[in-house]
Amino acid sequence: MEDKKANIIAASSVITLIIFIIVARVCLKLSSTFFLICGAGIAVIIAVFAWLLIRHHYNYRRKQMESQYKSEGRELRIEYSFLRKVAGVPTKFRYNELEEATDNFQALLGQGASAKVFKGILSDGTPVAVKRLDVEERGDREFRSEVSAIASLQHVNLVRLLGYCCVNPAGPRFLVYDFISNGSLDSWIFNRKVRPNPRGGCLSWDLRYRVAIDVAKALSYLHHDCRKRILHLDVKPENILLDENFRGIVADFGLSKLMGRDESNVMTTIRGTRGYLAPEWLLEHGISEKSDTYSYGMVLLEMIGGRRNVSFIEKGTHGKSHRKWQYFPKTVNEKMREGKLMEIVDQRLLDSGGIDERELKRLVHVAIWCIQERASLRPSMSHVVEMLEGGLVVEQPPDTQMTIVDFLTVDEEESQPQINGHHRPDIAAALAARQVDSNNENLSAAYSYANAMSAITPR
Repeated sequence: MEDKKANIIAASSVITLIIFIIVARVCLKLSSTFFLICGAGIAVIIAVFAWLLIRHHYNYRRKQMESQYKSEGRELRIEYSFLRKVAGVPTKFRYNELEEATDNFQALLGQGASAKVFKGILSDGTPVAVKRLDVEERGDREFRSEVSAIASLQHVNLVRLLGYCCVNPAGPRFLVYDFISNGSLDSWIFNRKVRPNPRGGCLSWDLRYRVAIDVAKALSYLHHDCRKRILHLDVKPENILLDENFRGIVADFGLSKLMGRDESNVMTTIRGTRGYLAPEWLLEHGISEKSDTYSYGMVLLEMIGGRRNVSFIEKGTHGKSHRKWQYFPKTVNEKMREGKLMEIVDQRLLDSGGIDERELKRLVHVAIWCIQERASLRPSMSHVVEMLEGGLVVEQPPDTQMTIVDFLTVDEEESQPQINGHHRPDIAAALAARQVDSNNENLSAAYSYANAMSAITPR
């Protein structure tokens, strides 16, 4: 625009001077005054053309340098982006980039208590999952936890964080992950009549067993192979994703906690999902990586049975119908003692066949080891991987007390406080008492497990 304006002014000046010289010629004839005016006008016209030439040359050089700088800057940005990807450093996205990638956040993949996940496609064609966290304090805390926990993690069975976005200090936070095509594990192991999305079905036995190993390897990496141990603290089927090859990918580190190598346990407030929380949460003894082991054991049982570990069943007595809690791990423990493990397997798997009974026995034994009430009896996730892959002999686990069943099997009417004169029991106190009472009888089981570990591996 400035160049066009300058050219117009120069042309107008030259035309004006030429007209002025012509008028002077007509009026002054060939007098000395005319020649003086004519010479001055021609000099000004030459000066204008010289100014235009210099300006054109200057603009040409400026544009050339700007183009060079842009090219070098683009190369630097590409190189910087490449180095960030190689180093595993997440990219900081602009809000309008995410808005455009997700089509203004239209394709909802799922949502939780404080976050929603949307599908998107970046400008380079990369499919992504964009997680939007609420602006409240909890959302900010989850955002910081998730970024700090997995920003530098590189493992084939952990979801990869591509980048993040902070709109403003009080605005929403966004986390950008690789898009995992087959959704979460719960859509593939639970029999749902109505599904929230088209992805899902019945995962075969071979794939379930392989996913169990994948998740165990991911947790083992978090617990043992990072500079600081990372506790996931929310292991459940909804947080396990399946890629296009149905390999297990552990996701959602919003509740994760870093733990020093020299720390045996850490104290924190109770958080997570009912049905997957280890007893030490209630006892306030402090949590450790064994808390993730407990949750993993619960997930294993759900994968085997194709049903939730904690559920309601309808019972009718004296013409009345009421609901009662049912605790699947207790059923599994009983069937294991009776040698009737096939009775607890997902009926859809039984109908399709292909179940390896040796793998089933191994998976059940590992799961019961993992959900032992005493954290010291639970195996580490590295041992779990070896057990599932056949590197360790898996002995039959001890008969765990499953104290939590005493409270879950209370009738719904009786479980409410101040009804018919009954009060809800003090769960923490009862659990503590049970664990103290069971210490002696579990010592032999702990010794047996320790011997089994030491006889095969030096760990």
